[in-house]
Amino acid sequence: MIYQRTIKQKIDEFLFKGKVIILYGARRVGKTTLSKQLIESYPDSKYINCELLQNKTALETTNSELLRNFLGPYKLVVLDEAQNISDIGLVLKIINDTFPEIQLIATGSSSFELGNKVMEPLTGRSRVFYLYPFSIAEIKEHQDLISIYGNLENILRFGLYPEVFMKTENEAIEELNNIAGNYLYKDILQYENLKRSDLLINLLRAIALQIGYEISLNELSRLLSENIATIKRYLELLEKSFVIFRLQSFSRNLRKEIAKGQKIYFYDLGIRNALIQNFNPLTFRTDVGGLWENFCITERIKRNLNTRQFVNNYFWRTYDQKEIDYIEESGGNLKTFEFKYSAKANAKPPVEFLENYAGSSFEVIHQENFLNFIL
Repeated sequence: MIYQRTIKQKIDEFLFKGKVIILYGARRVGKTTLSKQLIESYPDSKYINCELLQNKTALETTNSELLRNFLGPYKLVVLDEAQNISDIGLVLKIINDTFPEIQLIATGSSSFELGNKVMEPLTGRSRVFYLYPFSIAEIKEHQDLISIYGNLENILRFGLYPEVFMKTENEAIEELNNIAGNYLYKDILQYENLKRSDLLINLLRAIALQIGYEISLNELSRLLSENIATIKRYLELLEKSFVIFRLQSFSRNLRKEIAKGQKIYFYDLGIRNALIQNFNPLTFRTDVGGLWENFCITERIKRNLNTRQFVNNYFWRTYDQKEIDYIEESGGNLKTFEFKYSAKANAKPPVEFLENYAGSSFEVIHQENFLNFIL
């Protein structure tokens, strides 16, 4: 079954308006499939895999005539995994400036490589989009609400990677182990010739066991016997490879607020569970609260980015353990949320927060109302 990606419509709206489209996403989330769907609507289009040596060699030039000869008479050109091209930012700039009739789409699985190469040359010349594993909004186009609720536990266990979703349990586990073992860290380990694959895996496992909790860099440093600077660097690379993302603590007024805390979540829970090799049913797990929090926040972020709604994301905690799981700030307004897997669980907003941030809203997200939060 082919799922229509929500972001496709937004990309379509920006085509042929003089901007290079940059599409980021982890490996195996469907960037190639989406790219080929985009060019299906345009007969004068060309797909180029930049991981192939012959394509990489042909594109590593600043000679506009050579570039034009290689690209041919096409109006829309996709450069897939474009971070493999040396000086790709300059190459994209030359093509965009010299041949404005060509619409370029460049995809990349690592924003630390592609982003560093295109940021300065393409200033004012690009539009950036992000592709993640399937969202519930995308699944909803093919499934009714009863089916979505029925699949919820499997989504928390196996995630939403396109090649994993709706597979049998054994097939899903096999595919997740394959992605986690062979693809997910490929760009990170190649970047700057990083050699510590063991540190990378151990760091991810340590984070995986702490979803929903504040992360201490000092604690990670002691646990992994590695200096904090290296831990920070690996976290940055994991984030820019779309494996994890971070929420910073929100702090404006109160002296008791944690000002420099952070929480770390996974873009896909199937990958997280593969790292710790725990695919058990929820009945036999002690981490259901963390899974639910990770799921809800990730789906909300997908929803916001897929619909081009840009907000600031935080969590909030005080030194005396008052906390709010998730905060969105937009237009000077604060929306706060608490996540409880059970609809019967009680949760009240901290009085200190509401008193100091007047006008803030508060909502508890549980199994019975989560669709309104993420759709």
